[in-house]
Amino acid sequence: MNFYSFLLQVNLSSDTSSVAEPTEQTLSLLELIAGGGWYIMLPLGILSVAAVYIFIERFLKIQNVEKEDPNFMNQMKDFIYDGKIDAAKALCQNTQSPFSRMIEKGVMRIGKPLGDISAAVENVGKLELYKLEKSLNTLATIAGAAPMIGFLGTVIGMITTFHEMYAAGNSVEISDLSGGIMQAMVTTAAGLIIGIVAYVGYNILVSKIEKVVYKMEATTIEFIDLLQEPA
Repeated sequence: MNFYSFLLQVNLSSDTSSVAEPTEQTLSLLELIAGGGWYIMLPLGILSVAAVYIFIERFLKIQNVEKEDPNFMNQMKDFIYDGKIDAAKALCQNTQSPFSRMIEKGVMRIGKPLGDISAAVENVGKLELYKLEKSLNTLATIAGAAPMIGFLGTVIGMITTFHEMYAAGNSVEISDLSGGIMQAMVTTAAGLIIGIVAYVGYNILVSKIEKVVYKMEATTIEFIDLLQEPA
């Protein structure tokens, strides 16, 4: 009885050792991107680079515009009160900011009706605002187009999956379907991520531009009030 028990234990131990332990499967980022299909991931990659470039370039540009010299209007007020129009023009030309270009146009119109001066300053402000909003429409387009391209990859992936199922008939294997399903999921995720980043970046830039517009309006009002004050 003990001998049979010993043989049973030997057989159990040999069967246990023969069972392979499951290994953890890892997926690199490049493999994940390649699984989405180059014809979908390449346009998404281009859109992602464009979105990041536009956001950084516009953010730095608007950031520089927001750094308005607090002494600019004080110096402008002193020059105008003293009748130094040429000095006021030179100050605007040396400052080189949207605010200074607006005021420069107003200084050049001194002597004309205030309505004409105000209209001239506002027209320059509109041009400066147009410069600040450069490429924002492209960023908004990326925010809407990237998820749509991702969904297109999803549809293509599912079509591929159903084609493999049809071609395999009753002998379909999971491995035959995994490629199309993976493409469907990867492209959707990539498109949504790029769209979300572009959308958030667009709203951040719009918020900063609104602050600049407020400062432009305040500067215009301050300049017009300056011309109306008695010397």
